Amino acid sequence: MASSVDSKAAADIVDAIGGPENVASLTHCATRLRFQLHDGDKVDKERMEAIPAVMGAVPQAGDRFQVVIGGAVQNVYNDIMALPQMANIDAPSDADVKAAQRARGPRGKVAWLDSLFEFLSDSFRPTLGALLGASLIITFMALMSTLEVIGNWADPRTELPPSWQFVNLMWQCVFVFLPLMVAYNASNKLGADPWVGFSIMATVMLPGFASLATQEGAQQIVFLGSEITTIPIFGIPLTIFNYSSQVFPPLLMAAVLGPLYKGLKRIIPDNLQLIFVPFLSMLVMIPLTAFLLGPLGVYAGAALAQLLSSINSFSPFIFAIIIPLAYPFMVPLGLHWPINAIMLLNIQTLGYDFIQGPMGAWNFACFGATAGVLLLAWRENDKQMRQTATGALAAGLLGGISEPSLYGIHLRFKRIYPRMLVGCLTGGIIIGVGSLVLGLENGITTKAFVFTSLLTIPAFEPIGLYAIAVLSAFAVSMFLIVIGGYKDKEPAVEEGAGYVAATAGSSVVGAGAATEASVADVAGSDAIAGAPASAAATAPVATATAERADTADLALVQVMSPLAGTAVAISEVPDPVFAGGVMGPGVAIEPSGDTVVSPGAGLVVAAQPTGHAFGLQLDNGAEILIHVGIDTVNLKGEGFDVRVKNGDRVETGTPLVVFDRAVIEKAGYPLITPVIVLNGDSFETVDPVELGEVAAGAPLLDLQKKES
Repeated sequence: MASSVDSKAAADIVDAIGGPENVASLTHCATRLRFQLHDGDKVDKERMEAIPAVMGAVPQAGDRFQVVIGGAVQNVYNDIMALPQMANIDAPSDADVKAAQRARGPRGKVAWLDSLFEFLSDSFRPTLGALLGASLIITFMALMSTLEVIGNWADPRTELPPSWQFVNLMWQCVFVFLPLMVAYNASNKLGADPWVGFSIMATVMLPGFASLATQEGAQQIVFLGSEITTIPIFGIPLTIFNYSSQVFPPLLMAAVLGPLYKGLKRIIPDNLQLIFVPFLSMLVMIPLTAFLLGPLGVYAGAALAQLLSSINSFSPFIFAIIIPLAYPFMVPLGLHWPINAIMLLNIQTLGYDFIQGPMGAWNFACFGATAGVLLLAWRENDKQMRQTATGALAAGLLGGISEPSLYGIHLRFKRIYPRMLVGCLTGGIIIGVGSLVLGLENGITTKAFVFTSLLTIPAFEPIGLYAIAVLSAFAVSMFLIVIGGYKDKEPAVEEGAGYVAATAGSSVVGAGAATEASVADVAGSDAIAGAPASAAATAPVATATAERADTADLALVQVMSPLAGTAVAISEVPDPVFAGGVMGPGVAIEPSGDTVVSPGAGLVVAAQPTGHAFGLQLDNGAEILIHVGIDTVNLKGEGFDVRVKNGDRVETGTPLVVFDRAVIEKAGYPLITPVIVLNGDSFETVDPVELGEVAAGAPLLDLQKKES
């Protein structure tokens, strides 16, 4: 019954979006469906919002449309893509999503490198749930072995009772068939039929493929120092490998399948594509994978694994320090995905892995920094950060997932990384010294791939050394954050001004960017939270502090309008983050002019070179964000003439930027301009003076101060 309800909701969403023929591509983030449409005017917004599964609907520039679902977005996405009428939709081709990912990340500006990182990330990320579930089952098996309830579960020579053999199969299923999962995701990422990619990889994993090694004519040869089995197929030697748990072969296969599949679709008539595109793809790719790409993937993975093994063999102490110090920079770049593949390869070939132990020092240092932020957020009654840190810490300590902490907090505040690195170094040194003292030839090891969390500590050997190392990394990071703080400091600016700069530096592009990615946007923007103001701002800061003291006894303060136009409720902004008050209370203005002025006397904390956003610390205590239009950051400054810079002293009416309406309108971006009070919690009430026509410099918002 539940399935039919889900299918009906999925069908209703597709109908409200204008039908499947109106969908160019569909992707999703953590809470939203992201449609790229052929014609945005065909969407029935009211009908969409009436669907029970839909929390909100947000039209975007450029025929894009976002449907807010919430935590069930993955299920709804799957239901939509399972509809027969959506069979020909190229799900992963949303260029806007790719561009947003590249713009907000700390990666370089080389397009092919960004594409590579996205390919690796999207090939593995959908498997995280299965990998996490399997890792906890592994931890349970390790704990039972430690308690001597069962024998060495990871040794295939150990005879486990049938009941425990069944439990052991519960985690093996994920890793044995991981190549098929990666093949599906990677093929899907590159625009090929994912089931075709799945089938190609499944061919070399069939029992019949492995049994070719026992057929007449098979021979053992030594190649690159390794003994391999080959058998002639139509006179061509075929190398027989066990592809279980291998991830490099499916990645190489998908990298070739994607362009081939798209090329076939271009040359084969539409009415023949359903039959001949998959057929020809399999006809070409199955032999190519079996004879060439599969073996190349195995050898490439083995070479990388051997390189890391050589470093570890040369000095486990050095290796134990390098890994935790490198991971904080590898994860934002996406470089940890191939390292995860090497971990799996180590377990398959060596029977153990030596990378995950030192990696645990990084993870726990990361979680410790998050715990320190959480403690400070409780102390400062910062509800938003408290909520963010609580979720990130739970995901880390229970699931071993660092991304919520990294992207949700750490990349936002530059003071966190140096303190976290000290925690990483502490854990690495303890592992390195402990390995030398205990004579551990390979350092801390584990016999299975696990996510480094509190729950998986029993999976590591020796468990005592590992526990001491990771808990020390956690404690050091947390302590340094608590005593040193994490917020970036501006000279003589009240607490929270750094957040003004961070928020103004964020691109706030649509719902997804402002919730999931705004932290990364800030990290990549010109106004990273706490970027120091110019030296010339020192005197104005002192003046601002004095003037603010003169007005401290006023119970009611006002923020003036930065624009001439029509004031409307903030809920009218076509962006759920602004409209829902996530950034703070305020009002929006449909501009009639072309000049944005300061809404009061104070300091410019963040003036974006692109001119799309400004953060101001006013003398009356209000922290104001002015976001000129929606998605206008994409113009990269075209049509904006910025008149101020960071640290400038401004008065009411001082011009901040002059914009060219024609440029913005031609690009299709809404001109509506949110005016947000970022520190709204510091005031009893924040109310519009009056909605409707308003002149620049006229009263716009009334702010009632809280009683001291």
